[in-house]
Amino acid sequence: MLQYVTTNEGKVREAREYMDCEQFAYDYTEIQHVDLGAIAAHGAREAYREAGNPVLVDDAGLFVDSLGGFPGPYSSYAEDTLGIERVQRLVAGEEDHRASFRCVLAYCDGADFAASPDPVDRDERALAAADGEHQSDSGVPVKLFEGTVRGRIVSPRGDGGFGYDPIFEHEGTTMAEMSTEEKNAISHRGRALAKFGEWFAER
Repeated sequence: MLQYVTTNEGKVREAREYMDCEQFAYDYTEIQHVDLGAIAAHGAREAYREAGNPVLVDDAGLFVDSLGGFPGPYSSYAEDTLGIERVQRLVAGEEDHRASFRCVLAYCDGADFAASPDPVDRDERALAAADGEHQSDSGVPVKLFEGTVRGRIVSPRGDGGFGYDPIFEHEGTTMAEMSTEEKNAISHRGRALAKFGEWFAER
């Protein structure tokens, strides 16, 4: 059975609209990297070693055009330390308020993958483990699927959603003003899940 690696039950409910999966509440090491794909790929390899079953890991972030993509992979940290209102005020001082939510799904089952348009991460990343030793992920390919939704940063509106949803407007409505169904229909994670689900059905 495919295991969706997250402590967020909401993500699992969304994923089940596209495939059969169960939650694997494993707290993998989240590396510091400028690329969402590298972060998700490392997490998928680590989770696969722990679970011994096919796993799916996601990493996502808010990328603001005028801020050079910030906060990007550091979105959770920026939300925790600055708060979404301060991020919004930072963007308000710029002429360009365009932004995007991006999500990368990383799938690992220990086997290789046939050619397809979606990238495969084969990079070796020798990373320091907690005990000071190094562990190489070489030889474990990870398939990546990306979803993006474009929008703009606005003053906070709406009571729904979470994270940056109140300040991210898509086609005139913030994510926090949308119902769960409306948000899932256009979300970055939903778009990545749709790509993955179609591919996984033939895996």
